[in-house]
Amino acid sequence: MSEPAILITAVEQADIAATLAFVMQARAQIFPMLDPAAIPSDLAGFEQVYLNGPDGHFLIARAAGQIVAAIGYLPYDQRFAQLDYQGRRTVEIVRLFVEPAFRSAGLAGRLFRALSEHAQRQGVEVLYLHTHPFLPGAIAFWEKHGFTITDVEDDPLWHTTHMEKALDERH
Repeated sequence: MSEPAILITAVEQADIAATLAFVMQARAQIFPMLDPAAIPSDLAGFEQVYLNGPDGHFLIARAAGQIVAAIGYLPYDQRFAQLDYQGRRTVEIVRLFVEPAFRSAGLAGRLFRALSEHAQRQGVEVLYLHTHPFLPGAIAFWEKHGFTITDVEDDPLWHTTHMEKALDERH
């Protein structure tokens, strides 16, 4: 039996409900310590942030018609005082989720490359993200894709790890 083809596309209006359901389910599984009923502001305003906003973009991957992975970026909001991206067009990579059955096959890398290429075409200068050491393989994944660690917070639960990647002509 052959593997189903995986199609990566930008989210459109008709995809929003299914995308939100996928992301919220994945978020609940990966972050059980978060309130599953609390909808993050970017997701609550999905259309405005990712479809209509000037600096937002969101991709999904489908196999056999079902969403199996997602990733997005939104304008970096300067909420971390220790990070200074003033004067550089910076977006924050968010919501990278891949269904367990589709992990370790390069899909996350494909999604990231597609998102990064879109960001570069849009004139983005810096990709920022934060992750956490308790997510298996997350820091190594981002380092493999050219990100460097810029700060690690000393908070007892999250140990939030801030990372960035400058985009340039060579990408």
